Amino acid sequence: MENKGYAETITEEELGTFELSWFRGEIVLVEDMKTFNRTFPRLKGSEVLGFDTETKPSFRKGRKNKVSLIQLANEELACLVRINKIGIPSKLAGLLADEKIIKAGVAVHDDIRFLKSVRGFEPSGFVDLQKFVKDYGIKASGLKKLAAIVLGFRISKRQQVTDWEAEQLSDAQLVYAATDAWVCHQIYKKLLNGN
Repeated sequence: MENKGYAETITEEELGTFELSWFRGEIVLVEDMKTFNRTFPRLKGSEVLGFDTETKPSFRKGRKNKVSLIQLANEELACLVRINKIGIPSKLAGLLADEKIIKAGVAVHDDIRFLKSVRGFEPSGFVDLQKFVKDYGIKASGLKKLAAIVLGFRISKRQQVTDWEAEQLSDAQLVYAATDAWVCHQIYKKLLNGN
């Protein structure tokens, strides 16, 4: 595939010149099965979903915490599933195994490996944007840089190392988590459609 005029990479200085943007659609935090059953069907009709996870940071060498949150987003809806509270429901496992629904994310391999240890499923339909963008001549790999190169705006990574297992997640955490998944959706769709 030819380069559609995308930069190979971007410097931190250049990144700072881009306008900040975030997900402005509906964010649903799923902490119980009632909310899951009400919200989940709204994602099932999507051909492409942005995918991401969040993990409580560990500041001890060699120690990694479990994934706390799975984010799935389309154009209008970001569904944030607190798997530290409800696990991975069978319908969610089914979506993660559905080859007809593209789940686009960054560095998805480690996320998938952990999620499979929580609940067995055969992952299918995942697209790792870090590999996908190479076909477009893009060498940058982090989501922040990819958003600027492909979408023309900057996203904040401020909430990345916050407590994702907190009893209550802050509004800033919710917007951050929704934005990460939504940006993956937008990058994949834009590259695929070539516009």
